[in-house]
Amino acid sequence: MHADELVVSEDLVRRLLADQLPHLAHLPVRPFASTGTVNAIVRLGDDLYVRLPRVAAWAHDLARELEWLPRLAPSLPLTVPEAVAVGEPTSEFPHVWAVFRWVPGSPYAVGAVEEARAAADLGAFVAALRAVPAPPDAPPGGRRPLAEVDASTRDALQRSRHLVDADAALAAWDRAMQAPVFIGSSSDRVWLHGDLLPPNVLVRGGRLEAVLDFGSVGVGDPAADTIAAWTMFSRTGRAAYREALGVDEGTWERARGHALTQAAHIVPYYERTNPGFSAMARRTIEQLLDDVAHG
Repeated sequence: MHADELVVSEDLVRRLLADQLPHLAHLPVRPFASTGTVNAIVRLGDDLYVRLPRVAAWAHDLARELEWLPRLAPSLPLTVPEAVAVGEPTSEFPHVWAVFRWVPGSPYAVGAVEEARAAADLGAFVAALRAVPAPPDAPPGGRRPLAEVDASTRDALQRSRHLVDADAALAAWDRAMQAPVFIGSSSDRVWLHGDLLPPNVLVRGGRLEAVLDFGSVGVGDPAADTIAAWTMFSRTGRAAYREALGVDEGTWERARGHALTQAAHIVPYYERTNPGFSAMARRTIEQLLDDVAHG
């Protein structure tokens, strides 16, 4: 998927375990199919999995999660990843890697659960995360201001004309660019997951079970987690999610812009290397356009 991506094989994982975590080396290692773009996932026995960063630019995400998620987890109403062991960089694999407890469930998909309930449950999770007091040394989170990604967003949409309604999306982007800029004081900044996409939310037994991948966790603009209104939900869920979080109009408009720029960049970048991920982003754009038309 990426030009500088590391090759992660089952044999590599076995060697890392044998060298650093020999008490786990007896467990069978097997591949796991994932649409994830940041980390390679390998199953370890029935109850564990190994996460290894794919590229150097995102290797710090795992270290961030390992440092901050254990402090946040006790306050959260859904299951979150729990690391049981951490591996050190080596000459063969130059990044921190980790072993986590396996969380049963399936990635969120439309129709997998009743949408209004799922939206309310996710809203409650985000509200609980936001309610955790942020210490002065909390890492910054969220996304770049929309103005900083204006040119690249327009370019990505132009390159995706064969996949999306680029003219309508560009009109929606023009509208998003008018949203109020977030200039929040420290009291306005909240804890964020930062990447609420369907593959990072698990469903089990007709309810939301878990939220995964806290590599973007940090403190910042609440709009960053409001993007789930479009990345995950259609009209019914979108309304329930907004109500659960009490989102004001300015934050809503800014969040819609953040969802659009993320999706716009994903669609062409992963069109051939991760078509499922690209299709997910196309659906986000469709939901955004529906919201603009009927919101």
